[in-house]
Amino acid sequence: MNTRKLGNSDLNITPIGIGTWAIGGDWQFGWGQQDDSDSIAAIHRGLERGLNWIDTAAVYGLGRSEEVVARALAEWKGAKPYIFTKCGMIWDEQRKVGHSLKRESIRREIKNSLRRLHVDTIDLYQIHWSADDLAETEEGWSELAKLKAEGKVRWIGACNFSLTELARAQAIAPVTSLQPPYSLIRRDVEAELLPWCGKNGTGVIVYSPMASGLLTGAMTRERAAALPANDWRRRNAEFQEPKLSANIARVERLARVGKSHGCSPGEVAIAWTLRNPVVTGAIVGVRNAGQVDGVLKAAELKLSQEEIAAIEGA
Repeated sequence: MNTRKLGNSDLNITPIGIGTWAIGGDWQFGWGQQDDSDSIAAIHRGLERGLNWIDTAAVYGLGRSEEVVARALAEWKGAKPYIFTKCGMIWDEQRKVGHSLKRESIRREIKNSLRRLHVDTIDLYQIHWSADDLAETEEGWSELAKLKAEGKVRWIGACNFSLTELARAQAIAPVTSLQPPYSLIRRDVEAELLPWCGKNGTGVIVYSPMASGLLTGAMTRERAAALPANDWRRRNAEFQEPKLSANIARVERLARVGKSHGCSPGEVAIAWTLRNPVVTGAIVGVRNAGQVDGVLKAAELKLSQEEIAAIEGA
């Protein structure tokens, strides 16, 4: 599988990476129950098929996702993938999630992530969400720069940052990557954030390219209505009317384009995000090995301008 250089780093990543939000299982922002053996099988299948990076976060499953990644890699005999994880979302003894980008908090987080992942260095360490206070965001970014200088992390990136936050962070230390949501449903990053990244040499790793399952072709009105109570998507407006019907119409357009390529709607949705030259890679969440096989064609699919117009409904 071809690779792309991530921003100012020496990381050459495949167009698709393994996302591990869902394998965290049942927690405040979880996707419902998840079997760890299925998660490990999904990670192994992705690596077998040539994917070379895994994106996780301390908060996914309140540590569980990082631990499952470590278990999967302990059993893996091939080349080790890059590991990307995140800080800034913390939890208390009651499992309630909060936020902190204070120096002391980040120091605790990096120590725990290194322990859970069983590594000495993290390839890409990212701030998960900026703080409400810009000064605290700058404090957190400064601490990530120190962790890089100390060798605890190789490169540092940001997730969900605004244009102002990116500029302030860049003034402190180079931003290797930005991780924003980007899909046919969420395109707001095209206006300012993607051009900024292109101008400043910042890599872009998009998340939710299939809109958390909406654009896979498997999400029907009946399935959306039957999502478990502990699945965060049940509370999301995109999975409810009137937006649900509009999203299903988008899937129908994706399916028509995909049919001529032998691709699923989800693969076309991922390829649509990768068509943008500023986008380095897309995080694709998988919960079992079969799901991995259903997304890989997106890495090589090249869409024509006519197909892009058809997908966008233009």
